[in-house]
Amino acid sequence: MHFEIVGAILDPETIASGTSLRDRKRLEKVYGTGRWRKRKGMATVQLASGDLRNAEVHWYEASGIGRREFKIKRFVD
Repeated sequence: MHFEIVGAILDPETIASGTSLRDRKRLEKVYGTGRWRKRKGMATVQLASGDLRNAEVHWYEASGIGRREFKIKRFVD
């Protein structure tokens, strides 16, 4: 699903980090070594159809590398 985050991500929180992060080896291979964390938060997203929806989004993040691989987990509106 193609989408774009509009505005800020609200209430970000870490849901996995360190050895409990399942995809850590893949992330390091693709993006580089870093302190990888899986995070979630609420954001307004614009879908490919142009609709604006509120959604819970998940992503991976590492300092020095940034945020990668955003996914919409559920719509909240």
